[in-house]
Amino acid sequence: MCCSKDLTEKDLEPRVELPLYLESIKGMNFFDPHVHMTSRTTDDYQAMADAGVVGLIEPAFWLGQPRTGLSTFQDYYSSLVGWERFRSSQFGIKHYCTIGLNSREANNEALSEQVMEILPLFIYKEGVVGVGEIGFDDQTAAEEKYYRLQLLLAKDASLPVQIHTPHRDKKRGTQRSMDIAIECGLDPGFVIVDHNNEETVEEVLDRGFWAAFSIYPFTKMGNERMVEVVKKYGAERIMINSAADWGISDPLAVPKTAVLMKQSGISDEAIHLVTYKNAITAFGQSGQINVADFEGVKQIDQSLKFQGNTVLRGGQAPRVNKDSLIIR
Repeated sequence: MCCSKDLTEKDLEPRVELPLYLESIKGMNFFDPHVHMTSRTTDDYQAMADAGVVGLIEPAFWLGQPRTGLSTFQDYYSSLVGWERFRSSQFGIKHYCTIGLNSREANNEALSEQVMEILPLFIYKEGVVGVGEIGFDDQTAAEEKYYRLQLLLAKDASLPVQIHTPHRDKKRGTQRSMDIAIECGLDPGFVIVDHNNEETVEEVLDRGFWAAFSIYPFTKMGNERMVEVVKKYGAERIMINSAADWGISDPLAVPKTAVLMKQSGISDEAIHLVTYKNAITAFGQSGQINVADFEGVKQIDQSLKFQGNTVLRGGQAPRVNKDSLIIR
C-alpha cells in the first residue's frame, strides 16, 4: 500500500480508458433515435457520452408487464418529459422522446380509450418530437384501431410518426403499417418505419418512408448485416438505433456500428448520415430539435437537482467500459 502523498480530489476521480475500437471514430458525434433509457443505468449514459452520443430519442413503449391503470401511463409519460430528460442532461446528452400508446398494450381497449384522452396533454410538451412508438404487435383489430387514431393525432399536431413493426410476420406488418399511414393522409416523409431488416428495407425506401434499423443482439438486425445494407442501398433515408431496453441489448450499438462501417470502407459522409444527420432531419420536422443544443463541449453540473433529486450517490460519477464490438 502506497501512502507517500495525500490524495487530492483529482486523484480520486474515476479514470476510464475507452475501448481501442472507438479510436477510429474519435471526434464523431452520434444520435440514437430509439433507446429506452428508462431501463438503463447511469453507467450506460456515461458510456454513451464517452463514445460520442450527443442526443437521443426515447420512445414510449411497453415496460415488460402490462400497465393496469391510467395513472401508470400518466406517470410514465411524465417521466419521459421530466426526470429522464433531466437525467440525460447530467451526462451531456440531449434527450427527446416520442409519446404514444404502444401496440402491445393497445389490446386492452378499456384502458386504451382512457390513454387516448390524455395523449394530447403530452404530445405538445417540450422535447416531444413525434408520436410513437406505435403500430402492430400481433396485428389485431384493436391494434389497428388505436394505430389509426394515433396517426390522425400526429397528423393534426404536425408531428412525425415512429412506427414499431412487428417481430412476427414482419413483412406483411410493415406493408400494412405503411398502407394505413397513407390511407390516413400522412406524408411518408413524416413517418419513420423502425425495426427493418433485409426483407422490408427496399419497399420502405421505394415508398418514400424513412427506414430505421435497430441494432439488437440475436434479433432484429446485427451490425455486420447493417454494413451490408448500407453498401447495397446507400445512406439516404436510413438511420440506425440501439433500441436498448430492459432486455439483452447494447446502448453503444450506434457507435459500434459506425466503427464497423468505417472498417468496411463506408465513407465518413455516409456514416454521418446513418448514425446522426438522417434521424435529426426526420424527427427535426417536429420543430423541437436544435443541433446547437448538443454540438460542442458543455460543462455539466451533476449537483443540479430535479424536484429535489440528483443522479449522484455518495459523490460517485459512474462509468463503465463495454468491450465487445460485434453485435450479432
